[in-house]
Amino acid sequence: MRLLDAAQVRDALEPAALVAALREVFAADDVHVPERMNLRLGADQQDTLLVKPAWRDGGWLGVKIATHHPGNGTRGLPAIHGTYALIDAATGVPVAVLDGTELTRWRTAAASALAADHLAPRVVREHLLVGAGNVCAAVPACYSAVRDVQLTRVWARQPDQAETLAAQLREEGVAAEAVDDLRAAVRTADAITSATSATSPLILGEDVSPGTHVDLIGSFTPDMVEADEALVTSARVVVDVPEARHTCGELAGPLRRGTLTEDDVAVTLADLASGRDPGRRDESEVTVFKSVGTAAEDLAAAVLVWRATTSS
Repeated sequence: MRLLDAAQVRDALEPAALVAALREVFAADDVHVPERMNLRLGADQQDTLLVKPAWRDGGWLGVKIATHHPGNGTRGLPAIHGTYALIDAATGVPVAVLDGTELTRWRTAAASALAADHLAPRVVREHLLVGAGNVCAAVPACYSAVRDVQLTRVWARQPDQAETLAAQLREEGVAAEAVDDLRAAVRTADAITSATSATSPLILGEDVSPGTHVDLIGSFTPDMVEADEALVTSARVVVDVPEARHTCGELAGPLRRGTLTEDDVAVTLADLASGRDPGRRDESEVTVFKSVGTAAEDLAAAVLVWRATTSS
């Protein structure tokens, strides 16, 4: 059995290939993803343990064990850590254990890029990153696989973190700058990606301009929320998987209150990837992609890593 560390996982996940792998898995009909297990940890119930299995008929089986500790930013650590086990589904033999933290951040960014390929404006003059963690750091490389982004702007609660990420992106060849006025940056953005652990809205519908695509990555529980109700009730909303409608704060609250209906959030990433839904319908439409992550993404990314590392 092979042990693949973060560097090996990162080197194997070429963004365009990863977006293509996710497109294929979302369009497929032979992927099995049981309901994931979310367990609250600690006396304050703020930390989470997630167990996420998936398999494909006649192919691979994988299980990710991940933790989400939103307080890790103050410790200088990523909020999400994980370990991934890749198993031959035909025999049950484990073939590899991968760094799940690196796997998660890249497949998350690639899923957003896949959605953006169907929902974002064709021209992205300004792409705003809300948050400066590991996931946001991976987003520009994945977006570049589907869009020519002219300028990437970074906002974070801690301005020094935004400056650090912007500098890192510039070193990678991305035109990037840090901003300190979030609402002003939202107003001029063509695409917005938010990946935070916020529990109150950061992105307000009244600030989002016509034609903007908003990508909400961070929240995956009903008490987490990155955008307000005005945005999700006025935009065209696409979810990565059906359970996102009831597991994230942006949608669960409006659905419960009746300001959103199930029909309003019926379109999934599988509908886009398979061509069942055309995606963006006109230049002025505001679109929202709400993702909570799925084990199918982990499996596709892990198989890509396995094939890249065993063929080299």
